Amino acid sequence: MNIDTPLRELGAVDIAPLRDLILSQEEVAWHEDDFRQQVYDVHRETESIVMVFTHGDDWPNCEVRKEPGWDRLADAAIPVMHNIIKNHYPPGGTIIRAMAAKLLVGGKIVPHRDTHPSFRAGHRIHLPITTNPRVRFFIDGRPYLFKVGEAYELNNQKKHSVSNKGTEDRITFIFDYVPASEFQRKS
Repeated sequence: MNIDTPLRELGAVDIAPLRDLILSQEEVAWHEDDFRQQVYDVHRETESIVMVFTHGDDWPNCEVRKEPGWDRLADAAIPVMHNIIKNHYPPGGTIIRAMAAKLLVGGKIVPHRDTHPSFRAGHRIHLPITTNPRVRFFIDGRPYLFKVGEAYELNNQKKHSVSNKGTEDRITFIFDYVPASEFQRKS
């Protein structure tokens, strides 16, 4: 969504149960659903555990499906997402994407904008689970440091990229929340 700033800080969030659950996942979980890596070139150097996802076909009447990560992460992720929504967004919307995303050591996500109409309608929330001092998130060429335990809304209509020059993978929980008013406006 094109918010009035490149990055909106949403504040501290108790991610401990979600973090512990994500970090306890076996390696196979990160490879159960590789749709994003196969279809979107910018995500080739990532892995993900996808909870819910929409391709956005027939937007805004799109299907949002539970994916393999639902059974793995929902119990810890849902309370975190609902708390953020309750504190920062109007009620009654829909979470159309939710996942743990891993940027591998030495990996990068090249500069891009999220162009599908669903990205213009939804709030893209990032919750860092792990990071290291050599991870940089760029929005319109400006570097940002995301802190574990803090939530951020990204203006995904601006050009953004990520690089991980550290020695540890960077893991972020990401979800897209579309307010009910955005569905009504597009219908």
